[in-house]
Amino acid sequence: MIKWGIVGAGNIAHSFSKDLALVEGGTLVSVASRSLEKAQAFANEYGAPNAYGSYEELFKSNTVDVLYIATPHTSHAELSIAAMKYGINVLCEKPIGVNKGQVKEMFQVARTQNVFLMEALWSRFNPTIKKVKELVDNGTIGDIGYLHADFAFYALDRDENGRLLNPSLAGGSLLDIGIYPIFLSYLLLGMPKDIKASAHFYKTGVEMQVSMIFDYESSQALLYSGLNSNSEMKAQIAGSKGSIFIHPRWHETTGYTLEIDGDSTVNEVGKLGKGYTHEIEEVHSCLQAGKKESSLWSHQNSLDLIEIMDIVRNKTDIVFPFE
Repeated sequence: MIKWGIVGAGNIAHSFSKDLALVEGGTLVSVASRSLEKAQAFANEYGAPNAYGSYEELFKSNTVDVLYIATPHTSHAELSIAAMKYGINVLCEKPIGVNKGQVKEMFQVARTQNVFLMEALWSRFNPTIKKVKELVDNGTIGDIGYLHADFAFYALDRDENGRLLNPSLAGGSLLDIGIYPIFLSYLLLGMPKDIKASAHFYKTGVEMQVSMIFDYESSQALLYSGLNSNSEMKAQIAGSKGSIFIHPRWHETTGYTLEIDGDSTVNEVGKLGKGYTHEIEEVHSCLQAGKKESSLWSHQNSLDLIEIMDIVRNKTDIVFPFE
């Protein structure tokens, strides 16, 4: 039985814990929050025997095989590194770090400590997205000419000190949700040859919407993320023989539509729970096989992804006060 610990007791930690309960071979044993009261309430809710009022206490507790880091972006690198220095395996919520310098350091520590480290990019393990990649790779829709993916919701009414709108917490749409359209383009088309990007900023100083064009050898990707309106969140991959539409919300989808020669077939693939289950299963199989990184979402994949986001930020002057 793989013993899990959770660092940070916010919304995503709740979703993750509900899904962990659906996966065989893993159990939640420890929770840490900066508030002991919050950690205890969380531990009680999910039947975890241990609760800690500081992250360090959990790292030192020797109670877990692997930790899920579920805190805001800005503490991902620091907490992952601290945990790995205690010899603990880590699944860190995306983005794994806020810039490439941080991410390189994290993987360096993982290698030095000989522990498992993976970015929790849950969409990579989504059964539909795995299927779509297979269809693209085997030429079902021919040569890809166009990809479109977006992710937006209205968030300008949120607390300005909260993680989405606060520049000190690396807020804005790009790192939080823009990472998904960028990921899809990278997964299916690889590293772009050129990137164009344009952003608008909110009064707090965070970017609130960003449009991107990724140029490839013979295709283009149009990508978008935003916090000042909703968007359809249906992704399209179009090729010389046909198109694939990933059903909304595409990053956590349960199916896709394949269109070839005017014939349209709807395919319901499904998923277990909310969908965190699939990345949990990947962590389990890596740990059981003694692997230090996933072959589906490797260290290099995470480095490539953060490099693309750094380029977009550079082109749109998205800078955080702590950098």
